[in-house]
Amino acid sequence: MNVCPTQPSEPFLLWVEAVGGYWVCRGDAIVFGRPDPENENSPSHVPILGDLARRHVCIRRDGESYLIEPLHEVSVDGRAVRDADWLRDGSRIQLGRSVGLQFRRPNALSGTVRFDFLSRHCTQPRTDAVVWMSDTCILGPRSDSHVVCPDWTDDVILYQTEASLCCRSRGEVKIDGVAHAKGGVVTPNSRMEGGGGVFRLETFSR
Repeated sequence: MNVCPTQPSEPFLLWVEAVGGYWVCRGDAIVFGRPDPENENSPSHVPILGDLARRHVCIRRDGESYLIEPLHEVSVDGRAVRDADWLRDGSRIQLGRSVGLQFRRPNALSGTVRFDFLSRHCTQPRTDAVVWMSDTCILGPRSDSHVVCPDWTDDVILYQTEASLCCRSRGEVKIDGVAHAKGGVVTPNSRMEGGGGVFRLETFSR
């Protein structure tokens, strides 16, 4: 079995106007835990303000499946998990005694998944949900979008190449005020317009 990473890759924040904020991670494994105020580099990919260990649970991609590995107290769908187990779309995860999350895979054609809070907890900085990005992240009005934007007119897709994070849509997108007919490269702290909406990326120091 693979070992969960001890050093997280850098996440970023995705802010969608009139919709909300999302904590976006990438990589083959992510760790959820509590923030460590004494350590500039958080030991988890997703620091949650709650009664958790610094590294509480690890979740790994395994092909088209997702494996949850408890490092501390974890239950899935009301059942205590003591060894690695598989997650299904809709699985309800409880970390410790109070932090609740729901695992969602909105689009069967994409490996990207999201975690919605079922409890009143949140990430630090505060966001509405966690998106774990694989190949693409779809923002748009459809229910199978990773980020549902009800008032948009079309989808906008964030996608990862070997070297860059990029953005495209069927129509024109603007990245930092520059129009791109076929999409373009997104840089940290970019502001984008497309699909009838506005959104931006934000990096941060931990």
